[in-house]
Amino acid sequence: MTTDTPSTDERAGPDVSDGGVAVPDRIAAQFENIKRTRRRRAIGWVGLVSFLAFATVQAFAATELLNPDARLGTFVESLSEFFPITNYLGVIPFLDFGQYVEFMIQENLLYDPDIGGMLFQWPPNPADAYAFFFQELGIFQVFGEAGITLAMGFVGTILGFPFALVFGTLGSERVTPFPFNFIFRGTMSFIRAIPAIVWTLIFIPFLGLGPASAAIAIAFDTIGNLGRLFVDELEEIEDGPIEAMRTTGANKPQIVFFGMLSQVRTAFIAWTLYIFEINVRIGVTVGVLGAGGLGYIVTSQQNLLRFTNMMATLIAIFILIISVELFSQRLRSRLRSDEVKMSLWELITGFPRRMAESAMK
Repeated sequence: MTTDTPSTDERAGPDVSDGGVAVPDRIAAQFENIKRTRRRRAIGWVGLVSFLAFATVQAFAATELLNPDARLGTFVESLSEFFPITNYLGVIPFLDFGQYVEFMIQENLLYDPDIGGMLFQWPPNPADAYAFFFQELGIFQVFGEAGITLAMGFVGTILGFPFALVFGTLGSERVTPFPFNFIFRGTMSFIRAIPAIVWTLIFIPFLGLGPASAAIAIAFDTIGNLGRLFVDELEEIEDGPIEAMRTTGANKPQIVFFGMLSQVRTAFIAWTLYIFEINVRIGVTVGVLGAGGLGYIVTSQQNLLRFTNMMATLIAIFILIISVELFSQRLRSRLRSDEVKMSLWELITGFPRRMAESAMK
């Protein structure tokens, strides 16, 4: 009998790496694969960073920041007009709020004394009161230009709410089966895709440049934003009450009204108050186009290069927005236990961010 003798390669055993440690071929291949992966990843990151750097330079060039027409002297001078300084007792410099208050009173930014005098006259005249509230001016005019901005946001919320309720309810898959519910969801998505400031431009030929076109534009914006919030709330309701009503033989409208909407009634009111906050801020934004209110005053004073008056109007906007948000948040915190309560300081520090977000809605 012959016995197979091992070959030279077989007797040699496994490869030996540096240091005398045996490393199988498959482990070496895995290490090599890891190295190649790291190299590709490094090349990818270098390419991404290079592309971002190139895109950044091109963006700066497109915005003319690489060759700016900077006028530092003019900027510093305008800052001194935004924040006028006076001397207290002729020695201590401090911000002259008196100029702000003077312009607010002169332009009736927060209160119109003539209209307020008609409203609070004594003894009261019932005929004048009826004409004031229902025929001519209205209660919002008492607050001057701020009242016009507030009225635009309020009317937009009131007009948009019923449509948002209908579209939001029918957009829920619990109410309207798939894919028909996407007819309503798609409509709301289309409305949300167009900012309120663009809706205002669309309605200017119909209603003219004024608070009316702004209010309708805000109403359309409300349909898209508030309707989406309603859809999300309906998707998270409990199934128990719905099943209980079905076992009693309730029809579909009864199930929707008493089994679904009854569960989200409080949440719907809270979301409506939240959208009202946003709509008042949007009222300022669309006012810049010339729709009226405080936004229009800001634009007119900017065009006249009266920066002190412009800053006074911005302070009036700040007072209006913070007042509305305080009122709305207190109501929402009573309606919803999970509502995050913001302090006055948080409302103040977050004011620029919320205004910027509202401008994009």
